[in-house]
Amino acid sequence: MKVVDLNCDMGESFGAYKLGNDEAILNHVTSANIACGFHAGDPATMRRTVRLALDRGVAIGAHPGLQDLIGFGRRDMDITPEEAYELVVYQIGALWAFVRSEGGALQHVKAHGSLYNMAARNAGLAQAIARAVYRVDPELILFGLAGSELIKAGKEIGLRTASEVFADRTYQSDGSLTSRRLPDSVITDDRQSVEQVIRMVSEGKVRSRQQVDVDIQADTVCIHGDGVRALEFAGQIRHSLQAAGIAVQPIGVTLAAQH
Repeated sequence: MKVVDLNCDMGESFGAYKLGNDEAILNHVTSANIACGFHAGDPATMRRTVRLALDRGVAIGAHPGLQDLIGFGRRDMDITPEEAYELVVYQIGALWAFVRSEGGALQHVKAHGSLYNMAARNAGLAQAIARAVYRVDPELILFGLAGSELIKAGKEIGLRTASEVFADRTYQSDGSLTSRRLPDSVITDDRQSVEQVIRMVSEGKVRSRQQVDVDIQADTVCIHGDGVRALEFAGQIRHSLQAAGIAVQPIGVTLAAQH
């Protein structure tokens, strides 16, 4: 039987500003990537989201991003590998403390936004992030774009990795995500998104914007929790996976069973 993890970025509210519907979406996902205060989130939001995830048995991951609150971490910054290492260690540490203090354990690390995308292409940044994760805790799982430098760097340093695919994003023929600057980067049709996910998980293929089939490894599927119909879509994705005979469970459980 095919098995996949279903993850969502969460804890992205800040102060008086509320983003997403974390409490409800946690009923549909198996892993939560919780913002660590740089691109989004704050201490109160981090603690509350950790508690919600633990109450529902959802595995928790740190979601470190660039220090760009205004740009939501989605603008490229010219940082060095050393700076990438330090900001990732810092943010993992912050979330780890909240998880530990609430009686839980951290499962994974997934970089956010531009940090994620830059590391997918840039071997130096990828290696720095992988090193940061490994030195904090070599048992943590590193999430990265399927086929990216981040997955390669994680494997090379000895981390368990999870190749990530996206439910609502379109792909290029080299396996990269279509830039958000382009009008066709996000899939808005739920049926198209579901069909893309089922095919990526069951066949290991995705159709690019250039109408080419691309090989892809799908260990975990990302859904975004800040869309207008995010909650409805999360439930639809999970139901569709299970209806297709695909089991949905935290990536940590799957990887543990493989060893």
